[in-house]
Amino acid sequence: MAGKRVVTRRSFLKGAAGAAAAFTIVPRHVLGGAGYTAPSDQLTKAVVGVGGMGQGHLNYPGAKLLAVCDVDEQHLQGTLKRVGKDVKGYKDFREVLAREDIDIIHIPTPPHWHALISIAAAEAGKDIWCEKPMARTIGESKKVADVVQKNGRIFRLNTWFRFQSVYYGFGTSVRPIKKLVNSRMLGWPLKATISGVTGFGWKFQWSGRTNLTPEPVPPNLDYNMWLGPAPYKPYHPHRVHGTFRGYWDYDGGGLGDMGQHYLDPVQYLLDKDDTSPVEIEADAPQQHPDAVSSWRYIRLKYADGCEIILDGENRDENAAFLEGPEGKLYRGFKSDIPNLEKKLAAFAEPEPQVTDFAEAVRQRKKFALNESNGHRSCTIVNLAKIAVRLRRPLHFDPVKLQFINDVEANRFIHQPMRAPWYL
Repeated sequence: MAGKRVVTRRSFLKGAAGAAAAFTIVPRHVLGGAGYTAPSDQLTKAVVGVGGMGQGHLNYPGAKLLAVCDVDEQHLQGTLKRVGKDVKGYKDFREVLAREDIDIIHIPTPPHWHALISIAAAEAGKDIWCEKPMARTIGESKKVADVVQKNGRIFRLNTWFRFQSVYYGFGTSVRPIKKLVNSRMLGWPLKATISGVTGFGWKFQWSGRTNLTPEPVPPNLDYNMWLGPAPYKPYHPHRVHGTFRGYWDYDGGGLGDMGQHYLDPVQYLLDKDDTSPVEIEADAPQQHPDAVSSWRYIRLKYADGCEIILDGENRDENAAFLEGPEGKLYRGFKSDIPNLEKKLAAFAEPEPQVTDFAEAVRQRKKFALNESNGHRSCTIVNLAKIAVRLRRPLHFDPVKLQFINDVEANRFIHQPMRAPWYL
């Protein structure tokens, strides 16, 4: 378990520094009871991974920054200069988790680390704000959800379009779309199309390279720790930092980068927070085993007939974002239903959601996008990734979280980790 790994690290530090007490994990919620916060009511946080997206997490509101952590010395030292002398720097996330004065752990690392650090944080009594995608595999995201719930932690995934902001290029927020879906004016089942036509570009520039020549690891980078649970591959700068998304070991190209941003709101709109697609198929070129490339078309179908279409080539130049037997909704909230906005006024607003993470932590309430529904929307992304890699129809059991009579596909659900890391 992840907790055992923390102890192992602590034992190592004990031998090296002769001070085991400094690394004993006694979470503040244990000291002060469930929902405990500092006497000042000031929540505290640490950010693990301060390159790229990590810089944004430094300033997210609701908690005071006490620590930052990164395996790249340049990232770490550059960040420490910006955040001030009261913030301490670390190279190993386990040392951060050992601090009893930190309430929340932010995890903007590459996705192959998301599950391990989330699980270790939950077992150390921390609440968690994790970047998308939630995890690299279906098995990993399910394990995160289970451990977070077992330990009574509050979890937030860092995509927010189901509850605030304009939904990328669609031209409006998700709230009025949800109201329309709930009204059933479009009919049922629905087909959702995610493409450039409907406002969502798939970022195929996040493709890997197949001609990498090994290079020396720069002295500022602990490459072995950066790899962590991922298979060992010789170092090349294109594998790490800004371009890691192009490799299956760490992410999944544009699907991994944008998939949960685009698909979590669709899952919410279709009322699928507790289930997953049962049929998946992809039209894609042959994929390299290491480097991600593009794909053309992906179709995901639910048991009730609802479908999600990922159109990577914008084949349907007139695609509606949502299409049902009674009507269509296009980009910009345009519809073929006459007087749509006037008709919608007669229907109830969507159910309210908890959208302030700090308050969710204080009140011990599930955040709007949490470990449960986040696991399901991450599963959509991972199902699509597997279909792209196998390039044939797949059938999935959303209860057992297994492909039906498909050993090859099931190997992608629980992928092995490089020792000594494991779930």
